[in-house]
Amino acid sequence: MSRAFYAGSFDPMTLGHLDVLIQALRVFEHVVVGIGVHPGKQPMFDFEERAAMIREALARDGGLGERQDAVSVVAFDGLVVEAAREAGAVALVRGLRDGTDLDYEMQMAGMNGAMRPEVVTLFFPASPAVRPITATLVRQIAKMGGDVSRFVPENVAQAIRNKVG
Repeated sequence: MSRAFYAGSFDPMTLGHLDVLIQALRVFEHVVVGIGVHPGKQPMFDFEERAAMIREALARDGGLGERQDAVSVVAFDGLVVEAAREAGAVALVRGLRDGTDLDYEMQMAGMNGAMRPEVVTLFFPASPAVRPITATLVRQIAKMGGDVSRFVPENVAQAIRNKVG
């Protein structure tokens, strides 16, 4: 079975994340979504909340139909290439919004490839409509009382409204 590892904080999951995940599911039989958990950071949502939001967004907006089991969600706190290896992945999935992302991701791909050459990095371009979206901006907008519903799946928008009041 072809398996990929898609790592990120997903705090919160955005329409950009969902876009890249759906693209990866067109290529791989199974995608493991790895939520990076860092004990020193204060996320907006804990791991369980993020995992539930990802699963619900896929069920509602992912168009997976009978392929719901094609995605699993795990937590990791070390090197992404080690988490990918532990998950049995042959590839790391990375989304690209622009040239700045490409420069950074190429460096990461090079370092990851040096550590684990058997795990390749594949880049998926974000669709034009979701290119400007970042989880950081979504959190900032939400904390300042703005409407983030155009940038995140519907269930995530509701969870953010519940969290920030």
